[in-house]
Amino acid sequence: MPRRMPSTAPLAIPPTDWYRSLAAAGLRDNTVHGPARFWLQAEGSLTRELQRRCSDSFHVNVIREGFSRPTREEAQTLNVPERQLAWIREVQLCGDGAPWVLARTIIPLATLEGAGRRLRHLGRQPLGAWLFSNPRWQRGPFETGICLTRHPSQPPVARRSRFHNGDKALLVGEYFLPRFCH
Repeated sequence: MPRRMPSTAPLAIPPTDWYRSLAAAGLRDNTVHGPARFWLQAEGSLTRELQRRCSDSFHVNVIREGFSRPTREEAQTLNVPERQLAWIREVQLCGDGAPWVLARTIIPLATLEGAGRRLRHLGRQPLGAWLFSNPRWQRGPFETGICLTRHPSQPPVARRSRFHNGDKALLVGEYFLPRFCH
């Protein structure tokens, strides 16, 4: 059964139905089997892969970050109380001066303790650089998202995964903008 996440503005993250596999998402929308397929399945650091694709420069634009409530579905995925605040970070991953990917990270309060405090101060540093430089963090399986777009500039497809380090976890969603994945 799909899971949803809310939003509406043109370059914002749209509501998304989440599927446990690319194949399951493909039964709903074959867009996932098109040019975006590579990105939906790319292992390792998405940031590093995007940097390799740049002919000029790569940078992170922070859209918003701070304490807020995750959606009901995000809280369930992370197994945290629905009303509990989390550090939520939304960014644009930009290549050659244009946004390619929108990313939303949900970091529960327990994950922000100890060494995790640094996650609140990433600024324009990519989260992937931090996660993939720390071997204690392990990525769980990808889920594939079909975005319920309301504007042609919104991402049509997404992926997300849960990262964990012992009993600490965070959720990273990556939403591929149309001009990038076509």
